[in-house]
Amino acid sequence: MTSQAPPAAPPRPTIGRVVRDQRKAVYLALGLVVASLWVLSQADGWTTALCAAGGVLLGLANHLGTELWLGKVISSGDELTRHRIMASTFVRLMILAVVAVGVAVAFWPSGIALLLGLAIFRLIALVMTAIPLVKELKDA
Repeated sequence: MTSQAPPAAPPRPTIGRVVRDQRKAVYLALGLVVASLWVLSQADGWTTALCAAGGVLLGLANHLGTELWLGKVISSGDELTRHRIMASTFVRLMILAVVAVGVAVAFWPSGIALLLGLAIFRLIALVMTAIPLVKELKDA
């Protein structure tokens, strides 16, 4: 009688590994930062351009932070409960919202571009995440 060993847990994620794994999102964010600096600095000034670029970078930080947290939970072998997911998401999004709204208010009216940059990055990142999932569901 042979007993099978449980599958080994994936290696503990690091920030470098998460950035490498999410390089498409990083490249997207860098492209959006360059585009916002180029277009908005000419159209409305540097404050608006920097706020939009900051919004994209906040969105990237949220995306990478989410991936890092999920990787740590999966590699730890702990059970992922609905309460744990909700608590982590709530804390992360509250910090993001306080920073984004604070900067938007501090640099009003140009600061609203930060919220726009954040929203655009989140929308594109969501589409980038959904496309592989839809392809996988279609193949199944």
